[in-house]
Amino acid sequence: MDFDHSDKTSDLIQRLSAFMGKHIYPNESTFYGQVNAMGDDWVPAAIIEELKPKAREAGLWNLFLPDSSLGAGLTNLEYAPLCEIMGRVHWAPEVFNCSAPDTGNMETLERYGTEEQKREWLDPLLAGDFRSCFAMTEPNVASSDARNIGSTILRDGDDYVINGHKWWSSGSGDPRCKLFIFMGKTNPDGDDVYRQQSMILISADAPGVTIKRSLPVFGYSDAPHGHGEILFENVRVPAENILLGEGRGFEIAQGRLGPGRIHHCMRLIGQAEVALEKMCRRAQDRHPFGKPLAEQGVTRERIAESRILIDQARLLVLAAADKMDKVGNREARKEIGMIKVAAPLMACQVIDWAIQMHGAGGVCDDYGLAYAYANARTLRLADGPDEVHRDQIARLEMKRHQ
Repeated sequence: MDFDHSDKTSDLIQRLSAFMGKHIYPNESTFYGQVNAMGDDWVPAAIIEELKPKAREAGLWNLFLPDSSLGAGLTNLEYAPLCEIMGRVHWAPEVFNCSAPDTGNMETLERYGTEEQKREWLDPLLAGDFRSCFAMTEPNVASSDARNIGSTILRDGDDYVINGHKWWSSGSGDPRCKLFIFMGKTNPDGDDVYRQQSMILISADAPGVTIKRSLPVFGYSDAPHGHGEILFENVRVPAENILLGEGRGFEIAQGRLGPGRIHHCMRLIGQAEVALEKMCRRAQDRHPFGKPLAEQGVTRERIAESRILIDQARLLVLAAADKMDKVGNREARKEIGMIKVAAPLMACQVIDWAIQMHGAGGVCDDYGLAYAYANARTLRLADGPDEVHRDQIARLEMKRHQ
């Protein structure tokens, strides 16, 4: 693979970095001040809505969506450094309409939606008019094996009737959420367990949809991304809301989760870079026992190891992105699985060392490290736990040597 950035990517890196420097970093305290003043984490912060038009005017909108004229026309490899830059501030991706779960949902609609579905749901999402949710995981089964998902999508005349209990449904807590992409069984008793599942589009205001609660993450509300526990009770939607057709749920999931997983990893590298920067500044500012932390061997070792771990993860991300571009998400599933294990582990370690460097201050909200750690640790479970990815990696590796 070619490690040099394309001219288009180099230009976007420069423009995006300049935008972050002018509009995002100076407004980090503004964002938290607005959230705290409202007393409700789920009310959208005004600063994000103020910055969205500026991002559009700057040509920094919908940078994802490879192989599509609707986005910026970037490959996964070209998008990787941009996603990393946006990931340095956890709320920044939304400013550019590049935040989860909307990116995955938009890519799903672009790949698998009908023209009518795209007009109704994709176009407004691309415009940033509303937000969306992905509802797959369930509390009553081991959802790491998606074959266990028990929710049903049963045909009844011109409609489908949907019943299920979901949780960790990303994006559901946002008051601007208008769409659920829901996974369940259209053929619960089918012989082929990989053809039982389907995905369907549900309007968030459909009768029978009840958001029971928003789930905290290590005590954080995790707004505005957030995750909900939701009941779907006899929810009736038109039959034309089915995505791609009955029995295609696993196929869609494979296409959706691959890019989503690598985007998480790209953003985590940005978070880890911020943690390392804070670690280095702290090491030079604090002077315990008569000398700066920077002169202590354990400090230098951790800074060096952090640099190594971050760069290793970045190279793995770029290799996975390159393979996705060249042979598709399915053929790159081993590489996607590898980075999905490696990046959260890397970020957890680097952020933990940064927390330790900041002493008690590291575990409060003053430095942003505690929330960054909670996010990184959660991503060892999101989009499949480490153990599932490792199992798939091992099986694919052994297959090469049979």
